[in-house]
Amino acid sequence: QVQLVESGGGLVQAGDSLRLSCAASGGTFSSYIMGWFRLRPGKEREFVAVISWSGRNTDYADSVKGRFTISRDNAKSTVYLQMNSLKPEDAAVYYCAAGGDEHFPPDGYDYWGQGTQVTVSS
Repeated sequence: QVQLVESGGGLVQAGDSLRLSCAASGGTFSSYIMGWFRLRPGKEREFVAVISWSGRNTDYADSVKGRFTISRDNAKSTVYLQMNSLKPEDAAVYYCAAGGDEHFPPDGYDYWGQGTQVTVSS
């Protein structure tokens, strides 16, 4: 019932910044914890960041701490990922996901977006 659509991906140079957006619709999105994941070539899907829909709690992968910031705009039903000081190893398809609000971080995610490509040149 929840639909997620990512946008904002593109090609940037190492050291640059990029902001990804994920717009949610479906009527029940406010009950979900929102997360960002990424898939790099030859690797498994990995966790990037998570935020409670209220914004009270956040968590980040060690690899992005201090560089990435997750935020949300509840009025727009949108979650963002601000990515600064991008590195070539950050290049991936980034996915937005919605998970149940029973635990933080959630045990799993129920809905996924289609992904947006981020390419970082060195």
